[in-house]
Amino acid sequence: MTRIVIIGGGPGGYEAALVAAQLGAQVTVVEQDGPGGACVLTDCVPSKTLIATSVRKQALLDAAALGVHYTGGPDGDAGSPVADMPLVNRRVKELAQAQSADIAARLAAEGVEVVRAPGRLVDPQVVRAGDRTIRADVVIVSTGATPRILPTAEPDGERILTWRQMYDLKELPEHLIVVGSGVTGAEFAGAYRSLGSEVTLVSSRDRMMPNEDADAAEVLEEVYRRRGMNVMGRSRAESVKRTADGVVVTLEDGRTAEGSHCLMTVGMVPNTAGIGLEEAGVTLDRGGFIQVDKVSRTSAPGVYAAGDCTGVLMLASVAAMQGRIAVWHALGEAVQPLRLATVASNIFTDPEIAAVGVAQKAIEAGEIEANVVKLPLATNARAKMQGFHDGFVKLFCRPHTGIILGGVVVAPRASELILAVSVAVQQRLTVDQLAHTFAVYPSLSGSVTEAARRLMQPMTPTGI
Repeated sequence: MTRIVIIGGGPGGYEAALVAAQLGAQVTVVEQDGPGGACVLTDCVPSKTLIATSVRKQALLDAAALGVHYTGGPDGDAGSPVADMPLVNRRVKELAQAQSADIAARLAAEGVEVVRAPGRLVDPQVVRAGDRTIRADVVIVSTGATPRILPTAEPDGERILTWRQMYDLKELPEHLIVVGSGVTGAEFAGAYRSLGSEVTLVSSRDRMMPNEDADAAEVLEEVYRRRGMNVMGRSRAESVKRTADGVVVTLEDGRTAEGSHCLMTVGMVPNTAGIGLEEAGVTLDRGGFIQVDKVSRTSAPGVYAAGDCTGVLMLASVAAMQGRIAVWHALGEAVQPLRLATVASNIFTDPEIAAVGVAQKAIEAGEIEANVVKLPLATNARAKMQGFHDGFVKLFCRPHTGIILGGVVVAPRASELILAVSVAVQQRLTVDQLAHTFAVYPSLSGSVTEAARRLMQPMTPTGI
């Protein structure tokens, strides 16, 4: 029986463990924080739970436009929804623990051993887990990553915070300054603005989320500004200092921004230092990320890696697939190398932004030839009924064959709507095939099939 030891119990680790156990391997997961790792306990699951709460509150704020009003407030006022942050944060933590418990139960049901201890490589076939030494035929490293800390803005857990510390706050920040306008910064900025905080978003670039679809980022920034957020573009933060009753953020050009709290979202650092990787022959890049190939192999024989510690698209879905691929390859099963061109991603802002396949900037740069169509969500019947005005569906296809190359969806629950486009990209479907697929009327998904119809090529008449 093949013995597999996995260091790290996040999506890359526990998904690998489940596949390995089902294929008959003896599996041990070494995880010091608990099943699910940081993804479940402190990062993805808690943040998306918080965001779900903020979206619900924003819906209440927007209800008046649909004819729904509040009555019975103090002194006869209509009243307004208020976020109870102790209750919100308690629910966030409880849900994360519940998800971790579900994962633990599933691992136990499959016969996977979980060791609650820090893990490190002694050599490619030996793992040290606390005071225990475990021999392995295959090792999978899935140790994740940690929020990057700037020496000029060190978190104190009270006023200057990483996102992992936000759930310990006893009250809603009066004025939250978010430093960093990438995906994480945009998500938290939008959530806390909807929950009721005054929010300033400090972006070092011309626009929010500079690595995402430009049209999508433009829509989101417009929504944020309309909701009262202060978005500071071309404003790189130099330092963050605590004051008597808040924080002051100093920008490189000398300007300052003052608030009650500051959230730092300036990237991630891999958890690869001090766990014996280089001593075991595992190659790291200059940023400390583990170098892997398309089947998750590292430079050390029998050692694989998955997840954020590899720096390959920091998404839970990618980590899970990397872990599964590692197991399939290690156990000699049929396996397809990781195809980044088919990875679907989602930004859990309000509205959400989902994408899969090629990006428009590659098309505009002439790297890929494609036809493009973009349908505003405001023309969709279901969107009108629900009062959704912001967003769109965008599709890309090859000019002659009509094969779908990718797409972007900006809408409520875009994370669900992108699946149809993701299937089309994965299976190399054409716009004709997608256009002839029935969509419910009225539905937001109808815009996906409508976009495909707009891209259909007229048939050229032929003689008999």
